[in-house]
Amino acid sequence: MILAMDQGTTSSRAIVFDEQLQVRGLAQQEFQQYYPQGGWVEHDPLEIWQSQLDVARKAIDASGSTPGDIAAIGITNQRETVLIWDRKTGTPLHNAIVWQDRRTSEFCRQMKEDGHEETFRQKTGLVLDPYFSASKIRWLLDHVEGARQAAEEGKLALGTIDTWLIWNLTEGRSHLTDATNASRTLLYNIHTADWDEELLSLWDIPRSLLPETTDSSGTCAKTSLFGNTPISIAGIAGDQQSALFGQACFAPGMAKCTYGTGCFILLNIGDQPRASPSRLLTTVAWSIDGELEYALEGSVFMGGATVQWLRDGLGIIQNATEVEELAGQVDDTGGVVLVPAFAGLGAPYWNADARGTLVGMTRGTSKAHIARAALEGIALQVVNVVEAMQADGGIDLKEIRVDGGASINNLLMQIQSDLLDVPLVRPMQTESTALGAACLAGLGVGLWASRDDLASIWKEDTRFTPDMPSVERESHLKRWSQAVERAKDWESFTKEPEVIL
Repeated sequence: MILAMDQGTTSSRAIVFDEQLQVRGLAQQEFQQYYPQGGWVEHDPLEIWQSQLDVARKAIDASGSTPGDIAAIGITNQRETVLIWDRKTGTPLHNAIVWQDRRTSEFCRQMKEDGHEETFRQKTGLVLDPYFSASKIRWLLDHVEGARQAAEEGKLALGTIDTWLIWNLTEGRSHLTDATNASRTLLYNIHTADWDEELLSLWDIPRSLLPETTDSSGTCAKTSLFGNTPISIAGIAGDQQSALFGQACFAPGMAKCTYGTGCFILLNIGDQPRASPSRLLTTVAWSIDGELEYALEGSVFMGGATVQWLRDGLGIIQNATEVEELAGQVDDTGGVVLVPAFAGLGAPYWNADARGTLVGMTRGTSKAHIARAALEGIALQVVNVVEAMQADGGIDLKEIRVDGGASINNLLMQIQSDLLDVPLVRPMQTESTALGAACLAGLGVGLWASRDDLASIWKEDTRFTPDMPSVERESHLKRWSQAVERAKDWESFTKEPEVIL
């Protein structure tokens, strides 16, 4: 058996897979989201750790296995979320700052104005945006009392969530991350495969804070928290790279889209990093046997979180699964367009000041129209990314493999295929994020001999093919573009003008 720990943005999950990658045991637990101010999002690191440990134990019990049956552990995680803790006590100095958090928007804007963006693009493959970890780390050092001095004295450790879990699993013996998570920090050079001194200097972050980087597959540590027999930690990958691996997208030109809290589209581009004229991200796909492979990535911040807003913000559904039935009550949106830019717009716009916008309503607009507009808003954001991806990659995608919680929504998948004009393929095993961590861990301990073995296990379940006239599709895309223009820069419009005395 392989135990996959899947630490996500809204819940901690654990799944036990067998050698045929069938789920044998699963447990999941939601945890609290903290919003101290508008645009700020935080998590309690201790709650994350305890919830992840609890579900891991429950998943093992649910599988009918014993800890001695677990050949290895794979870890996958929400990526850019970051925290700092005391090396001696393991106590966090502050809540983790979540990838969705926008508190450092102004700082990132200043870095751009100072002319540093191209340096970051060339070295990290990323854009200067609050989404990534570095500005969050800088904020913690500057705003948590005593943090900078303690960091400079070597008393603190920092990490993304994979690092935090490994630290706790090994009771403080291992301070590690893998190349996929490192590549999301704006501190890691994807060409040299190491932390970059110039980037650290620009952010004023001491290198002593940073974890050691390791491969995504292969034993890197062991834990004894589940029994007397130590279990190897042999797989680590950020959630989206893990899903790419779990979808068996091993060859250049293969792509996947994960519909989770956000939507994340990754295209395998092989063993050479490639810059994106469309400002997509060039990121590490995985590191195996010391060799890095790369992907182009486009991130949509509000995917499933848009449906959560319908539930928690508007109250027009009681459960996320109800959105498909509600949206299916109407044949179209009645002219309504929802741009779900609640946390700004990601690729290819990278507009941190965009805000959610609902346009085109009349007295005849119903909650069903808004629900359908929400699904279309998710899908149209993905269209923008895929169009940019195809242009940058110089390819026409033959299909996109889909996964994540919202991929079970057949109406959303059909809307997506229609608007993309590309077939979508949903696999038999839709737990691709956890599956990828399990595959990396099993490969790392020799449970499978090669990626070819894993590819032979992957199976297609449902294929969605485009069924929308091109004229109708173009009308959707035009109306969407108009709505996006209205959403852009909204936050900057509403700020009070500076008064010069």
